[in-house]
Amino acid sequence: MTVATWFLVIGAVLLFMALTAAHIRSMPVSTAIVYLLVGIVLGPTVADQFRFNPIEESLFLEILTEVAVLISLFAAGLKLAAPVGDLAWWSPFRLATVSMVLTVGMIAWVAMWLLDMPLGAAVLLGAVLAPTDPVLASEVQVRGVGDEDRMRFSLTGEAGLNDGTAFPMVMLGLGLLGLHELGDGFGRWWMVDVFWACASGVAVGGALGVITAWSMHKLGKRGLTSEFMDNFAGLGLIAFSYGLTHMVSGYGFLAVFAAAFMLHRTEARLDLPAINADADGNPDTKPAYMTKVSLHLVEQFERLFEVALLILIGGMLYTDSWQWIYVAFAGLLLFVVRPVSVLVGLLGSRESPRTKAMIAWFGVKGIGSVYYLMYAIQHGVEESLAVTLVSVVLVVIAVSVVVHGVSAMPLLRLYARSQEERSRD
Repeated sequence: MTVATWFLVIGAVLLFMALTAAHIRSMPVSTAIVYLLVGIVLGPTVADQFRFNPIEESLFLEILTEVAVLISLFAAGLKLAAPVGDLAWWSPFRLATVSMVLTVGMIAWVAMWLLDMPLGAAVLLGAVLAPTDPVLASEVQVRGVGDEDRMRFSLTGEAGLNDGTAFPMVMLGLGLLGLHELGDGFGRWWMVDVFWACASGVAVGGALGVITAWSMHKLGKRGLTSEFMDNFAGLGLIAFSYGLTHMVSGYGFLAVFAAAFMLHRTEARLDLPAINADADGNPDTKPAYMTKVSLHLVEQFERLFEVALLILIGGMLYTDSWQWIYVAFAGLLLFVVRPVSVLVGLLGSRESPRTKAMIAWFGVKGIGSVYYLMYAIQHGVEESLAVTLVSVVLVVIAVSVVVHGVSAMPLLRLYARSQEERSRD
């Protein structure tokens, strides 16, 4: 597919979605399914009008998915209102740690049993598929700044945290394959890949979020801020926190999420009024936090990446990708591994059984998994193993997009009714 044809396809899809938005919202499926189906129909599975080789183009795809995940993590961090230490954070933390480790272990065991993978490859596959996706799970994430629904908060917080906490498991898988230094007795892995990289990511990102909020507060008191500056500062915060964290060998995904969250929390404490200028250049003092302005911008980028990447995923799915063993693996992951790991991770939590069930089901897989896979390929995974990993991961993502996209609307309506009944009681 030429560049012009690619623009034509993306433009046609965007126009179609815009013109039929009202009808699509009434359909019992997510928009992600529409984008994926476009890619599958145009790709080698059906019409073979375009194809994309993810192994040959792994560097390009790594960068593209990396930016998409960063944008989504920033959006997720901006929307979470509960302060640090609030009990609401207990569930996302357990999901991103206990459930994450259980998921990696269970996937690794299934991969060795069902797919006959060696231990290192199985652990790597588990780490790639364990994180839930902040890009494709918009239907079940918090709807905006201040949404306090426990199910949505837990899923959004999990997606924000586990895109960072998955990194140590990826490095462990690469180490077991001989592609990363783990140290004697896994000492380097524990000290550098687990403790230092996670702690420095949270610390650097959180500090930059606070500094940015305070700086914008000082400028706002002087009437020197604008919507353009808020947007510019938000994008700058993403890039700067990510780059600086990488310079100190930390996890940039955690840094961007922490930066967005602390930006929001600091602005909330300062009660910051952003001063915007109207069309005539006169100051308009209506409250408009940098958080809200930045969120509006990054959500638009998020949707654009969603369209492009899902069509691209469709173009990476070849007819021989759809092996029954890969589909069976996807079913075990979504219907067994995810629910079991979540229910174990949330044992003793204060969440209601309905909330736990919803969290257990909506472990959406997507763009983050593609990033981790491309990252691993760039670190030297041999081609034959890479081909298998790509096929498995893409089939899991496609199955996840379909089953979660079809079930989201009816389950969310059922959940909303149960919450209303519970509040009346």
